[in-house]
Amino acid sequence: MVGTEKTKKLSNTEIVSKSSLVAAIVTIPTLASFFGVWQVSDNLLYGAVAGLIVNFIALGFSFKLVRKFLVKKQDKGTELN
Repeated sequence: MVGTEKTKKLSNTEIVSKSSLVAAIVTIPTLASFFGVWQVSDNLLYGAVAGLIVNFIALGFSFKLVRKFLVKKQDKGTELN
C-alpha cells in the first residue's frame, strides 16, 4: 500500500534551529537598515520607512529560502502530489 510509511517528524532542536535561521534572515537586515538610515539622516521616520521596506523584501526572500532549503520534499509516488 502506497503511503503507509511513516514520515520522520522534526525534532524540537530542528524546529528551533530552522526557525531561528529564518528569524535572523528577516531581523538582521531590517534592523541594520533602520539604524543605518536613522544614523545617516538623523530622522527616525526615514529609518522606520526604510526598515519597513527592507522587512517586506526580507520576508519575501525568506519564504523562497524556506521553501527551497528547509521544507522536506515528498516522494513522487505519494498520493498528495
